Amino acid sequence: MFKPRLRYDKAFLKRLNCSHAVSAAVTPLKKILIANRGEISCRIIRSAKKLGIQTVAVYSEVDRNALHVSMADEAYCLGPAASKESYLNQSKIISFAKETNSQAVHPGYGFLSENAEFADRCQKAGIIFIGPPASAIRDMGIKSTSKFVMSQAGVPIIHGYHGEDQSNARLKEEAKNIGFPVMLKAVRGGGGKGMRVAMSEEEFDSQLESAKNEALKSFGDDGMLVEKFVEKPRHVEVQVFGDMHGNYVYLFERDCSVQRRHQKIIEEAPAPGLDEETRKSIGEAAVRAAKAVNYVGAGTVEFIMDEQKNFYFMEMNTRLQVEHPVTEMITGTDLVEWQLQVASGEKLPLSQEELKLNGHSFEARIYAEDPENNFMPGAGPLLNLFVPQSNNNVRIETGVRPGDEVSVHYDPMIAKLVVWGKDRKSALMKLSNCLADYNVMGVKTNVNFLLSLSNHPTFLLGDVHTNFIAQHEQELFPELLPSHQDVCAAVLGIILNEKRQGISRTNVSDTSSPFLLLDGTVPNLCYKRKMKLLFKNTDFSVDVQYEDDGGYIFQIGTQKYLVSGSHSIDDPTILNCSVNDKTFTVRTLLNEGEVHLFTKTFSYEFSLPLPKFVTASSSDTSSRGAVAPMPGMIDKISVNLGDHVKKGQPLVVMTAMKMEYVIKAHCDGTVEKIFHKTGESVTKNEQLLHIKEDS
Repeated sequence: MFKPRLRYDKAFLKRLNCSHAVSAAVTPLKKILIANRGEISCRIIRSAKKLGIQTVAVYSEVDRNALHVSMADEAYCLGPAASKESYLNQSKIISFAKETNSQAVHPGYGFLSENAEFADRCQKAGIIFIGPPASAIRDMGIKSTSKFVMSQAGVPIIHGYHGEDQSNARLKEEAKNIGFPVMLKAVRGGGGKGMRVAMSEEEFDSQLESAKNEALKSFGDDGMLVEKFVEKPRHVEVQVFGDMHGNYVYLFERDCSVQRRHQKIIEEAPAPGLDEETRKSIGEAAVRAAKAVNYVGAGTVEFIMDEQKNFYFMEMNTRLQVEHPVTEMITGTDLVEWQLQVASGEKLPLSQEELKLNGHSFEARIYAEDPENNFMPGAGPLLNLFVPQSNNNVRIETGVRPGDEVSVHYDPMIAKLVVWGKDRKSALMKLSNCLADYNVMGVKTNVNFLLSLSNHPTFLLGDVHTNFIAQHEQELFPELLPSHQDVCAAVLGIILNEKRQGISRTNVSDTSSPFLLLDGTVPNLCYKRKMKLLFKNTDFSVDVQYEDDGGYIFQIGTQKYLVSGSHSIDDPTILNCSVNDKTFTVRTLLNEGEVHLFTKTFSYEFSLPLPKFVTASSSDTSSRGAVAPMPGMIDKISVNLGDHVKKGQPLVVMTAMKMEYVIKAHCDGTVEKIFHKTGESVTKNEQLLHIKEDS
């Protein structure tokens, strides 16, 4: 049998058999600083307030008016928008903690949450780091070291090479020994960065080069692990908790298998289809992993699970996870509250025997992104934002409000929608209904995709794995056109909005005044008009006839529809509509030539066609050269003025929302203009270069 070779450091071996010297004295927390932003900062503030703990927020210049800033008791500016100059500025954060007499710093997740140096600096400054000891972060932060400790602790690990010799030849030889397909993973990886699958020996070299380049850029280390790739794997993780008194528990497992770009998009707890024996076995393995590094606080042990429910250690996230709310929903706990209690020296609130699994929970991450364009992240203002009603079984975890902006500088997640049901079926039904009520205008979102996913027959059965989206791509991205009923609702929304705006312009207090009828209606005359809507590349032409009774006859093609309706008095965006005596409710939002229609099954974005004299001048985009596919920052320009380029040649590298994009030449030609410099910010569709195409 193949035996894994393990890469580890001597400092770890020295610590392996040494217990952490931790103080068990209880120090009640009165004030904490939160070294993060967005929804996790808001989440921590809410739990801190429950315990009577004061909170200090920090923010970058672009986050000055953010929700987490207004929720905290105090707030301090860290610096410019760039993370390295603000949320990653360790010295400033520690300085603010001292200045405000904060006893502890909560790092949230991301940024400094898994930074051992920051944990050390907090300790040296006499500030409690609300997280594990720095040594645990170090041991579990390097994948090769963590594999060694897991092996020693009796936690199943997957066959692979984790050795010191990082030459390409050695890595390829080990891959052949393991057997293809293999997974290449950055030693210091996370978030799917530096991760590639080599299905065969022929593609190994190119995949290795790609993984190394991304790892070096993301983590400053291109060290690689080579592991057996588990086909049709599931991503199952276990929430663990430890205190300073040597107590450990697992709070059951979560399934996070459905991912895009190796990043989670929907999570659930408990994992579907697990029997109690497997549930207990994986939970106890996770606790052994935590004990092996003297872990304190909240942590997540991540496993790969095959179709036979064999599981193998993947990594440990030494922090609170984005998806922690689903665990809270099925255990009735507040994990942030537990973090604060454990950090103050208290014992865990519950023992393993007292923890009970109750019902089922889903979390859907709502992003500003375009799923139909390879989930391209977006940015921009949230012009309108309507969310489901929160209650004990529905949570909206967010850091934004209507009118806020999704910034190009940070992760584009808008919110997490978390629901609970008595079983998986009822929880999934609730998730779908709530997603339909999550209506956003201003940026593209993944809500339609999440609706398709949550209603997919295979997902309903719980048959999930990490390649789920790719396997079911055709069904998850249907070529869906709006029905005539939907078109009728959109047109009615426009007409009623025109009427409402006309009323507001008259300023007539007499409700019986005929001047209120400014919608084109003329008594005793049949008024007709033609209206056009564009959905993607499909035109809908609607002949509208106004009727004396206040209704309308719409004709689309040869089909006629009797249409009537009115806006809700309480919410003028809600349209109560009737089409051929079928009544239903939708939400319509209008903005600068766009009509957004939100139904219970899908949402549509229509545009009103522009006049030909406007479109004619902008129809020829072939000569524009390179344009920005999204808002972002210019990281690198690979060409100079006068250079001759070939079609497909890399021109510009952009970074945005933690991702890198290469813009390539659309034709053979000569670079005539370069409109931006490295380091400049650009908006979506902004021209970057002008290329004169070869004749």
